[in-house]
Amino acid sequence: MCGIAGLILKQGATPDAALVQRLIAAMAHRGPDGVGQHLAGQVALGHNRLAIIDLATGDQPLFSGPATLVGNGEVYNYRELRAENQLACATGSDCEPPLHLFRRDGLAFADQLRGMYALAIHDRATRQVVLTRDPFGIKPLYLAETRDGIAFASEAQALIAAGLVAPRIRPEARAELLQLQFTTGAETIFEGITRLLPGETVAVSEGRVLERRRRAALPEGGPIATTEAEALAAFDAAFQSSVELHQRSDVPYGLFLSGGTDSAAVLAMMARLNDSPVRAFTAGFDVPSSQKGGAADERERAAALARAVGARHESITVTEAEVWRHLPEIVAAMDDPVADYAIIPTWFLARRARQEVKVVLSGEGGDELLGGYGRYRAAMRPWWLGGKAPRSRGAFDRLDVLRAPLTGWRDGIAAAEAAAARPGRTRLMAAQALDVADWLPHDLLLKLDRCLMAHAVEGRTPFLDSAVAAACFRLPDALKLRHGAGKWLLREWLARHLPAAEPHRPKQGFTVPVGAWIAARGETLGPLVAAQPGVAEIARPDRVIALFKAAAGKREGFAAWHLLFYALWHRRHVEGVMPEGDVFEVLR
Repeated sequence: MCGIAGLILKQGATPDAALVQRLIAAMAHRGPDGVGQHLAGQVALGHNRLAIIDLATGDQPLFSGPATLVGNGEVYNYRELRAENQLACATGSDCEPPLHLFRRDGLAFADQLRGMYALAIHDRATRQVVLTRDPFGIKPLYLAETRDGIAFASEAQALIAAGLVAPRIRPEARAELLQLQFTTGAETIFEGITRLLPGETVAVSEGRVLERRRRAALPEGGPIATTEAEALAAFDAAFQSSVELHQRSDVPYGLFLSGGTDSAAVLAMMARLNDSPVRAFTAGFDVPSSQKGGAADERERAAALARAVGARHESITVTEAEVWRHLPEIVAAMDDPVADYAIIPTWFLARRARQEVKVVLSGEGGDELLGGYGRYRAAMRPWWLGGKAPRSRGAFDRLDVLRAPLTGWRDGIAAAEAAAARPGRTRLMAAQALDVADWLPHDLLLKLDRCLMAHAVEGRTPFLDSAVAAACFRLPDALKLRHGAGKWLLREWLARHLPAAEPHRPKQGFTVPVGAWIAARGETLGPLVAAQPGVAEIARPDRVIALFKAAAGKREGFAAWHLLFYALWHRRHVEGVMPEGDVFEVLR
């Protein structure tokens, strides 16, 4: 896990070393263990290193003949790539095999990679730079077209901090953020900054894109007939392989453990594969579920799971006072904005975990691959039986807070829906594919990347692996949803391998008590948020103040949280105000 950046300029232009340094400096939190640069002709590459594998010789850039590589993330099957392809590597770095494969296979080199990555390779022989991103979009990469060519970086804010792009808001993306809590597709919320899409590989020369190709995260085709026993065996083999690969590290690693089935499954497999106790970390809140706006506390359940496998477990309590103190810096970490309240516990967990480990495994992706969300059941029903499309309602619908209706906010989701509904796929598979295309990379994985990287911790997601996707996605619907419950196959697997997880109990959605916290300070927060330039531009101040007074209500609390997030985000990433002080000081 690192940060990468670079410039690919038009003919006659020369990279400015100071500009590359500004790009790297803006992402110092991503890689405190080393800095590297490569300048050759019209190309410059930069790298911030977080040392995880090959601590001694894995510094980047890496070189092979006329090719130079910088990378962010991990290629987990690097040992197999070396052996199967008889590669003569000079280092033990997981990123060196891709460099040799590129020299042999060209743009197809990424097809063999199993991992999370964003890579940049400069081929001086062809005068091209090749950029590639893993199929699930676990690791980010952003592009900006400038007067002199193309710039790229692991974080959008680096492109702005370096002076390459001005922080101008795209209204369409702002509407998505307010209504959905994330933004969709290749376009970001900033004018002039785009995302390299998950699985995309592009060849760039002299400041322009020459070629694009895309590697799919999910297998094509409809359900494949199989028995439950066969499906369980296939999942067990694929999941064991994935967790084993995701544990490859030359530094200590641990697990984010909730009381849910996904992280419980990762815990069970880690316990199977490790001789020493698994380090596990859980977060809870100071607002009990019995209080209005409170959150279910799964720390006791997580502790019971940890005891069942002999894990070393620690729980932390996220308090209201800590949230108000640190929320400005938490939001500041989300330069590509995600108004998902789960950023709060994720940030605090990463801060605590960093005291013991540099790598953390988590359960993201289990719901998407195995059909865990309640919205999937609604998507499977026809409309006359109460079925509805995922995310058909926005957070501000019917609240009369904004100056004008948010039009077009669902256009990106609609386009992704059309792309997900491929021949042979069931309604359930199409809904899963929709989430894998947008919700997963542009919400859950962005949250994980930014909150962990803020503390120089690497996050790994063993469900999001090609072998696991092959074992799960094309299962018959009945092995995903049964008796009104999702993730049937995973629940059955857990019943055999970690019965303490009580896998067939009803799914309990993860919540953070932002509504209760906001309601307690609504009288103060409402006027502060209403007065912020970013909010005043889109919302009526009197209605914002009324919304915060009513934040004890579920819908009102959710919308108030979105506005609070946006106010803090706009303050940092558009107005350029550093997050010094607590929420109330930053908003004054």
